[in-house]
Amino acid sequence: MNPAVGLAALAAVCAATVLIGVYGLRISRTTGDFYVASRTVRPWWNASAIGGEYLSAASFLGVAGLILVSGIDALWFPIGYTAGYLMLLLFVAAPLRRSGAYTIPDFAAARLDSRPARTVTSLLVVIVGWLYIVPQLHGAALTVRITTGLPGWVGAAAVVVVVVLSVVTGGMRSITFVQAFQYWLKLTALAVPVVFVLLALGSTSQPITDGGAVFHSDLDVSDEASLYRNISLITALLFGTLGLPHVLVRFYTNPDGPTARRTTVIVLGLLSLFYIFPTLSGVLGRIYTPDLATGSQADATVLLLPARIFDGAAGDLLSALVIAGAFAAFLSTTSGLVVSLAGVVSQDLFRGSVRGFRWAAVLSAVVPLGVALATDSLALAGSVGTVFAFTASTICPLLLLGIWWRGLTDAGAIAGMVTGAVLCGTAVMLAAFAGNALGRFEELLAQPAAWTVPAAFVVTIAVSKLTASRRPVTVARVMARLHSPEHHHPAPRTVGR
Repeated sequence: MNPAVGLAALAAVCAATVLIGVYGLRISRTTGDFYVASRTVRPWWNASAIGGEYLSAASFLGVAGLILVSGIDALWFPIGYTAGYLMLLLFVAAPLRRSGAYTIPDFAAARLDSRPARTVTSLLVVIVGWLYIVPQLHGAALTVRITTGLPGWVGAAAVVVVVVLSVVTGGMRSITFVQAFQYWLKLTALAVPVVFVLLALGSTSQPITDGGAVFHSDLDVSDEASLYRNISLITALLFGTLGLPHVLVRFYTNPDGPTARRTTVIVLGLLSLFYIFPTLSGVLGRIYTPDLATGSQADATVLLLPARIFDGAAGDLLSALVIAGAFAAFLSTTSGLVVSLAGVVSQDLFRGSVRGFRWAAVLSAVVPLGVALATDSLALAGSVGTVFAFTASTICPLLLLGIWWRGLTDAGAIAGMVTGAVLCGTAVMLAAFAGNALGRFEELLAQPAAWTVPAAFVVTIAVSKLTASRRPVTVARVMARLHSPEHHHPAPRTVGR
């Protein structure tokens, strides 16, 4: 691959992102514009923006890499990523929008009337956001190193610089335009090369392979996944989606609950369409890039596939498109996370001003950059799956029980979140550092969601029942707000602002 092609593609997508962000600056003037785009984003725009920020490095690069390495077992990832939005549609989207809060900690404060609950929620949202940003920066480093020959840190630093510029200039309104553009760029960047590859292969006289040979287990480099691992993975992906801060904050930008539901339905369609192409890229990779499965470059399958099949200018152009799409994935997801984290940090540390939002955005991006530069990249989809497990074990119980069970208390919510964080965090760290020494317990700790999520729910419910006297006196009013039409509700009262 010509390094100049990679550099040109990266420069083009970064320039487009900054220019669209500058356009957002022209119409971002109020605090509401910066935090939630003044709640005026319509379903198609919002759905495209959600697709832009949700389809991260794990989706664009990681799914194809996992299919290359694990075969049919990896198909649970695109299924789980998409099905998680069905959970959002059924249980969270409209009530969360009706809450009227800017952030998840705002929701916790309004629902539980508790400053400690808000503080714990804020801390967990920041941890989840930072954990999610790090794989995006690892993906950017991999892309720059593979396609241009430059040091990986250049890619990670470029993502942070572009994202901070976009966020501090226009806030949520600006990022909405950026992410909507980047969804369609990512879809095009994956779909066009796959279509050209299939057309080229279809014009040959020899068959590519027979039926299910591309998923034959003999091609798999990783061990076959057990039933427990698959159940735990699906649990993490389904419930983890409900607690992703950068996704949830998007529902606060809808005008009302019905548009939040329509947004979610459109997102399901956009995600289903998108995941066709990384899946096909992984299948084609098992045929034409099997050498990538034996090293640490499986996540580069999407980047290198076009050049393996097309020579000359055609290969360079398709590779440039894929590189641009990959960088758009890192930029859009990181920008969504930085916006959501800046909203939380600025309200807790800088009293919610626009100036505070900008300083919080810088802080929210610089810290994970330091972590990314100090650590090595793991399998992108796998590392993001771990973040989903942590989120499912902490923020998800607060949201589901806070929306649907009036018996939740602040003590129960805090106990459940702390329990989930300690259990899931400890399990993942033990699996990472102890490895094979754990024997049969390694799988239980490496994929902990199947037991940490139920444990968090059980502790939350049990402690709430034991502390029923701490149930907030405002619970009836707040629950009515969450579950009834929202035409004339007063704004929720939050604490700790």
